[in-house]
Amino acid sequence: FSLFSQLGGCGILGVGIWLAVTQGNFATLSSSFPSLSAANLLIVTGTCVLVIGFVGCIGAIKENKCLLLSFFIMLLIIFLLELTVVILFFVYTDKIDKYAQRDLKKGLHLYGTDGNIGLTNAWSIIQTDFRCCGVSNYTDWFEVYNTTRVPAYCCLEWLHSPGTWWKAPCYETVKVWLQENLLAVGIFGLCTAIVQV
Repeated sequence: FSLFSQLGGCGILGVGIWLAVTQGNFATLSSSFPSLSAANLLIVTGTCVLVIGFVGCIGAIKENKCLLLSFFIMLLIIFLLELTVVILFFVYTDKIDKYAQRDLKKGLHLYGTDGNIGLTNAWSIIQTDFRCCGVSNYTDWFEVYNTTRVPAYCCLEWLHSPGTWWKAPCYETVKVWLQENLLAVGIFGLCTAIVQV
């Protein structure tokens, strides 16, 4: 089990490093937490899994009670943190929604600016893939540009006339997509929790 944990940790760490090297700060949407990118999350997760798996593996091979106890305590802490995050998420869903939308709108002002390639790429990909525009709607971009204009990725085939702009709000569109795939995420989370227990 510890060996599989280590291999999984190596895989996650490898994907995180690959994303960091090839995509820059891909999927950095938050202006308040610029280091909260897909690459950084994968690197941190992979490193934690790798370290915990290593402690468990060495503890099992050496039959060292101290290392095995450390392994158990680390798994317990992670399990409790996961449980706490899930409970807090469901309790404060409305507040999280409001905060996330406000933060994402603030982040729109950094779109296309120097040093914010990750945020720019993330917004471009989301708006293209989900055929949406802005956080609440396309008028969010009017405040950014101080004129009736949206970025090229907000339009059908890069046409800039208002009739070609995506009308769907990105926040709600992505939220609906996540809810539709919640079953898969829930099953994955439940399997992870069962394995940890």
